[in-house]
Amino acid sequence: MSNAKHWLGLGMSLYFWGLMNLTTAALSDPLTPQGEVEVTPADKPQSHQRTKRSWVWNQFFVLEEYTGTDPLYVGKLHSDMDRGDGSIKYILSGEGAGTVFTIDDTTGDIHAIQRLDREERAQYTLRAQALDRRTGRPMEPESEFIIKIQDINDNEPKFLDGPYVASVPEMSPVGTSVIQVTATDADDPTYGNSARVVYSILQGQPYFSVDSKTGVIRTALMNMDREAKEYYEVIIQAKDMGGQLGGLAGTTTVNITLSDVNDNPPRFPQKHYQMSVLESAPVSSTVGRVFAKDLDEGINAQMKYTIVDGDGADTFDINTDPNFQVGIITVKKPLSFESKKSYTLKVEGANSHLEMRFLSLGPFQDTTTVHISVEDVDEPPVFQPGFYFVEVPEDVAIGTTIQIISAKDPDVTNNSIRYSIDRSSDPGRFFYVDITTGALMTARPLDREEFSWHNITVLAMEMNNPSQVGSVGVTIKVLDVNDNAPEFPRFYEAFVCENAKAGQLIQTVSAVDQDEPHNGQHFYYSLAPEAANNPNFTLRDNQDNTARVLTRRSGFRQQEQGTFYLPILIADNGQPALSSTGTLTVQVCSCDDGGHVLSCSPEAYMLPVSLSRGALIAILACIFVLLVLVLLILSMRRHRKQPYIIDDDENIHENIVRYDDEGGGEEDTEAFDIAAMWNPREAQAGTAKTRQDMLPEIESLSRHVPQTCAVSSSVHSYVLAKLYEADMDLWAPPFDSLQTYVFEGDGSLAGSLSSLHSATSDSEQSFDFLSDWGPRFRKLAELYGAPEGPAPLW
Repeated sequence: MSNAKHWLGLGMSLYFWGLMNLTTAALSDPLTPQGEVEVTPADKPQSHQRTKRSWVWNQFFVLEEYTGTDPLYVGKLHSDMDRGDGSIKYILSGEGAGTVFTIDDTTGDIHAIQRLDREERAQYTLRAQALDRRTGRPMEPESEFIIKIQDINDNEPKFLDGPYVASVPEMSPVGTSVIQVTATDADDPTYGNSARVVYSILQGQPYFSVDSKTGVIRTALMNMDREAKEYYEVIIQAKDMGGQLGGLAGTTTVNITLSDVNDNPPRFPQKHYQMSVLESAPVSSTVGRVFAKDLDEGINAQMKYTIVDGDGADTFDINTDPNFQVGIITVKKPLSFESKKSYTLKVEGANSHLEMRFLSLGPFQDTTTVHISVEDVDEPPVFQPGFYFVEVPEDVAIGTTIQIISAKDPDVTNNSIRYSIDRSSDPGRFFYVDITTGALMTARPLDREEFSWHNITVLAMEMNNPSQVGSVGVTIKVLDVNDNAPEFPRFYEAFVCENAKAGQLIQTVSAVDQDEPHNGQHFYYSLAPEAANNPNFTLRDNQDNTARVLTRRSGFRQQEQGTFYLPILIADNGQPALSSTGTLTVQVCSCDDGGHVLSCSPEAYMLPVSLSRGALIAILACIFVLLVLVLLILSMRRHRKQPYIIDDDENIHENIVRYDDEGGGEEDTEAFDIAAMWNPREAQAGTAKTRQDMLPEIESLSRHVPQTCAVSSSVHSYVLAKLYEADMDLWAPPFDSLQTYVFEGDGSLAGSLSSLHSATSDSEQSFDFLSDWGPRFRKLAELYGAPEGPAPLW
C-alpha cells in the first residue's frame, strides 16, 4: 500500500511540475494579463515605456507524502538579469525556508527536503529575492509566492464519535430511525474523490440498515422483540473515493438496545396457591405472597393486585410491593380456628400502564386462587364480656357473691379453667374468687368512706397449660349506705356573759357526715332527751344543717355554776336514720356592757383554751386503759414461757418423745393430755387441765358450730367470714394448732376410733357392719364379714 501511494504521489508531482513549467512560460509572455508584477533593474531610469518583465510567478504545487531519497523538486526561480555566469544570487525566506524548502542560490532551483503532509499544512508562503553576488545589491524587488501542498488519498475516513450507543423501542415499524453516524476524512474535499465517503453496514443485517450518504441507521426488520433479543452490535463502514475500488475505509461499532414496551400480559405461574396462618397472627401480619410474571420491565411490568372474590375478601387484604412487584397477602381481621378453619381468595394481577396499540395482545391481567388454612394455637382463656362493672353496697356481708366471672377456653379442646385474682390489683385482699366457678365474693367488709372504687384483675388459667392465662378487669363501685352518724366537725366551746339576757345567741353549731346520700345531707338538731327541759339554754334548728343555741334565762353567775354541758342530738335523713350526741361546753364569763369577755371561770384560765375539763378526764382515762393493757400483755408473755400443760409431769412434748408403746386410745392418758383432742366444750367440763394458748373461739370446725354459721348456704361465705375473724383477732392461735382439726373421741361425729375396747382376737371381732358401709368397703366385707347369705347388690 505504501509503494502504491509513493508511485501515485510521484506521478502527480511530475504532472504538476509539467503544468507549472507551462504556466511559467505563459507568464513570461509580454502580453500577460494585468495584475502580474513587472520588475525593472534599479539602476535604469523609469519611463512610461512598457519594459519587459524580469520574473513573475504566482504559486508552486507539490505533492504530499513524497517518500523518495532525493529532495523533491518544487520549481525554479529565474531572473532575466541572470546571464548564467553566476553573478546573481537567489535568496529564499519565509515559512519553511531553510528547514522545509531550500533553494540553489546559483540556479534558483527549489527543493523540499522534508516529507510534506497536506493534512498538517496545506500551503507555505515564501519570499524570493535576487541579489548581485558581488555587491549584494538587490537585482529584483523581493517578491512573495505560495507553495501549495497537493492532496493525495492518504487518509481513511474516521468515526470520531464512535463507538455509538443507541436504543429503539421494540416492535418498531421498519424504517424507524435509530441513530446517525458520521465519518470524517482528513483529505481535501475540494479535490477529487479523496474525501467523498460512502456508508455501508458490515454487521447487523437483516435487523438494521444504513443510508449510504447520510449515515442514518434504521430498523430493517419488523416485530423485533426485546424479550427474544435485546442487544445488537452493528458495524458500519465508511469508504472514501465514493466507495470505488482503491478507496480507504474506516469502521465503527453501534451498540443498539431494544427498549421495552408493554407488549406482554402478566401471567401467574401457579393457578393455585396454598398458604397457612396461625390463628394468633395479629392484624396486618403477612400470610404469603403471590407473583404474576411479566416479561416486560420497568413501568411496563408494574402490577396491581386485588382480591376480586372469595369468602376471605373481608378477612384478608393484599398489597403490591413496588420493588419486586409481588402481591403481599395480610391479615385484615382477627382469625379464629374455632370459627373458621380455611378461606379461599381469588386474586387478580393487572398491569397499571397499558399501550393502546398492543391491547390486541391482551388481556393484560390474570387471576389465581389462594387457599388459606388457619392453624390452631393454644390460646389463653377469653372472658365474656371483656370488662365487668359491679355496684356493691358497702354493708354487704362477707362472702357475698357480687358477680359471676366467666371465661372460656377458645380452643377446640375446651380445657378447664381456674380463676384467681391478681393480688397486685387487690393489695387489701377485699375480694375472693372461687377457683372453679368464678364467683367473685367479698372477703372483707367494704367501706365506701375508705375506698369507694376497686379495680381488680381476675385471671383465668388453663388447667392443662398453666402458661395460658387470660385476664379481665373488674371495676367495683362501692355504693353508699347510711352507716355513719352525723357529728360535730370540731369541739364546740362557747361562753355566756353573766349579764346575758334570755334569747341571746351564744353559739351556732353544724355537723358533718361521711355518708353521701343521693338527695344530699339534711341534719336535724335537738337537745338530748335528758336535756329536753333544760332551764338554761334552748336550741333552734335553722333547717339548713345548722342550729342556734340560745339562752332561756338571764342571771348567770360564775360562783353558782361556771360551766354548763349541753348535750345536742344530731340526726340525719338516712334510711335508717342515724344520730349521735355532741356536747357543747358553755363557760360563764364576766363581760362589760358591750358584751366583751373580761374573765371566765378559773378553769378557763388554768387550762388551755381548746382543752376542757371533760377532755382532760377522757385523756386520763385513756392513759389508765393503756397502762392496764401493758400489764396484761406482760402477764401473758410470762405465762407463755410456762408449759402449755399445767401439770409439769404430763408435758406433752417430753412424753411423746419418751413414749415407745402402742397408743391406748382415749383412755390412755400416760402419753399426753387427751383433753387436748376432745371437743373443747366437753374438755372444759370433764377436766380442769386446759391449754393456756387456746381460746374458746377456736371451736368453729367442730360439730358444735354456732347456729348463725351452720345455717349459711355457702361454704365459701362461712370460710371467708371465719378467715376474716382470725385475721382480726390478734390473740387467736396459729392455724397449725391442734384445735384447727376435727377432734377425735366421744365428742366427734365419727365416734371413737380407738382400739382400747377392741376384742383380743380377730375371731371374736364381728365385721358384719362392713356390709352396711357401701360399695367401697365391699371387698373388706367379703374378707371379714359373715359368709352366710348372698352378697349385697350395690
